[in-house]
Amino acid sequence: MLNVRENGVYIDATAGLGGHATGILSMIGPAGKLVGIDRDEKALEHSREKLGNDRVHLMQGSFSEMEDLLSRMNVQKADGVLFDLGVSMLQLKDYRRGFSFLSEDKLDMRMDTSQDLTAWHVVNRYSEKELERILREYGEERFAKRIAKAVVSRRQKSSINTGTDLAGLVEEVFGGRGRTHPATKTFQALRIEVNKELDELKKGLSAALNVLKAGGRMLVISYHSLEDRIVKNFMRDHARSGLVRLLTKKPLVPGMNEMRRNPSSRSAKLRGAEKI
Repeated sequence: MLNVRENGVYIDATAGLGGHATGILSMIGPAGKLVGIDRDEKALEHSREKLGNDRVHLMQGSFSEMEDLLSRMNVQKADGVLFDLGVSMLQLKDYRRGFSFLSEDKLDMRMDTSQDLTAWHVVNRYSEKELERILREYGEERFAKRIAKAVVSRRQKSSINTGTDLAGLVEEVFGGRGRTHPATKTFQALRIEVNKELDELKKGLSAALNVLKAGGRMLVISYHSLEDRIVKNFMRDHARSGLVRLLTKKPLVPGMNEMRRNPSSRSAKLRGAEKI
């Protein structure tokens, strides 16, 4: 769907471990150029080792800063921009980053480890009302009020320091586990708050549209309804105003075979648009 052309300029706005970048590089030819952006320096280190190519330019930063990052490289326009909004396995499996229910390290959840705000600060310093709002808005958590109250009650005795501390507390509120871990939505909400993911996404989509050439394509893979709603509305609104042509009336989702091969793809939704 990205319609990769030889000698084109493409932006992997969430370079991660270089999976999509590898696919794009195999198609752009010797004169093509790939720009990879990621907030996570550790992920970029892996990408550098994996890609190590003259046609690749990896830059640390947020995709909301895309226009500024590209201007530093004298890149004005691109043939395609790809966003994959999922948390990488590198981040989830490195328990020191505090993204996991199983982490015994301090709650963190920062994509960019140079920023000040961490999940520990949100959990231990935000008011009960603010915690409830975050859980309700960013996690769509039906027990937001009960979880926020339990967090505030617990931290009056001792701080909630680790992923396992928080996951255990949420499990107590739910009264056990179901098919999905009861803390899933809580951890999602905290990650979104710490990294300001929804605001960043809105800015990133606008930046991508600005840097695309006419005929260039923007693709977004999202993993939960909040992200997908933002992407859907952005593409729909700009299609109505005549700036883009929708490539997907409904999002593409993985089939059963793909989900069996790659269980983490089960919630992925792909939407695309072409700039007119």
